[in-house]
Amino acid sequence: MKPPSTAREALIVEAIGDVAGLLDRIEALMPAIDASRQAAADAGAQLAAGLEALEGRMAAVTETARTQVVQHIVRRTEEAARRAQEIQSRAITEAAREVFRGEVERSLQQLATAVQAASYRRRPAWEAWLTHASTAVMASAATWLLMVWSWGR
Repeated sequence: MKPPSTAREALIVEAIGDVAGLLDRIEALMPAIDASRQAAADAGAQLAAGLEALEGRMAAVTETARTQVVQHIVRRTEEAARRAQEIQSRAITEAAREVFRGEVERSLQQLATAVQAASYRRRPAWEAWLTHASTAVMASAATWLLMVWSWGR
């Protein structure tokens, strides 16, 4: 081949040489690009496998969390129901005591009044025996008088 005669030809020859160098470098990069592509594909496959495992673990964690939340809700609901029952029981007991106090106090007051009135009206025990004894003495005296009167005739 003849050497370039003009500057233009020299530039073209140099540009062609540069393009040839670039093509050589591109060809040298092709195995590295293929290796990178293969590595990216492998990484994608590993990522997909890892993602499936992660999804499985996430499902297990979600299920565990759901179970714990339900158990917590059940415990709290039972506690609230127990507290409400205790409060209601105390309220009912207190209301029953108030009603009982009102009724019993009224009845006891009436009974106390009646007992007190009866104790004022009640005579001593000896007074009743005295009445019986005086009745017996009077009956004996009347009988004696009747007998004396009938003998005297």
